[in-house]
Amino acid sequence: MKIETDILVIGAGPVGLFTVFEAGLLGLNCTLIDNLDKVGGQCSELYPEKPIYDIPGVPMQTAQEHVDALKAQIEPFKYDLHLSQRVEAIEAIDCIEGITTWKVTSSEGIECITKNIFIAAGAGSFEPRRPPNIDDPDKFIDSGVSYAVRSVEKYKDKNVFIFGGGDSALDWTVELAKVAKSVSLVHRRDEFRGAQHTEAQMRDLVKNGRVDLLTPYQIESINGDNAVTGVTLKNFDTKESVTKEAEELLFLFGLNKKLGPILEWDLDLDQKKIAVNTENFETNKDGIFAVGDINNYPGKLDLILCGFHETTLAVQKAFQRVNPGERVPFGYTTSNTKLQKKLGVLD
Repeated sequence: MKIETDILVIGAGPVGLFTVFEAGLLGLNCTLIDNLDKVGGQCSELYPEKPIYDIPGVPMQTAQEHVDALKAQIEPFKYDLHLSQRVEAIEAIDCIEGITTWKVTSSEGIECITKNIFIAAGAGSFEPRRPPNIDDPDKFIDSGVSYAVRSVEKYKDKNVFIFGGGDSALDWTVELAKVAKSVSLVHRRDEFRGAQHTEAQMRDLVKNGRVDLLTPYQIESINGDNAVTGVTLKNFDTKESVTKEAEELLFLFGLNKKLGPILEWDLDLDQKKIAVNTENFETNKDGIFAVGDINNYPGKLDLILCGFHETTLAVQKAFQRVNPGERVPFGYTTSNTKLQKKLGVLD
């Protein structure tokens, strides 16, 4: 299949979806390619029910609700979506008056011709880190072992053990304490890498008896035949072991992140991310932009709202590359009737 598009977006997470909106306002069309089988990126794949509190104007919504809102926001605009495949190769095929045209080939044989490539691939390809020293923990997948929370209801009235010391472990300790029969947080030391506010919430729950904080411990074995029935923990200091009843084990050790084929595209890297400028978030390659968590620059923050800002500015440059010599049309959606007609809020 051959496609021509104004912007090819690699990654259909929140920032990739918002690119469609910003491009649509300027009359540009987008094609999105993602290696997952659904849109939403990590928000949908890893933590759809995780609450998000820092989207401007939205006090709280789950990650999946955020994705659903973005999908609704881009409904007025036409875009192509290709899932369950990844971009394998990028080739410059033309350069006229300093504007490069690219051919992008996917793992499923799609050939896309475009002047603008937006890499919005989040952290790249990823897989959850497994617990150390445990043989084949995946044999208990769907029978008591999980690496992400996809349904809070699954943990209702269950004895839950959460392993990890970062934001995800703290976030889900606080959230699951609302529905689980018991929640135990296991970490190798009594220090955490997550937000101080969430850690304070967790420690309040410990004081109130809603959470059992087990430090300094690590997992020694998973107990059970066809399903998890318990867990054995080993104390780092005393080397003593303790066995506890458990029904659900949630391992939140983070992700093994890989850039995959991106490493072969001759893009400048900075701390295992793609280096960009801060004017329009273009890489060292003409017409290739990196937006969202995949990029790096001085002062970079891995926040969804920062990715929205980045892709908004990058789309301005993409318009200039598609329409050389034309002024980028700018207007406020609150008052611009042309934009309101595009959005379908004005006949």
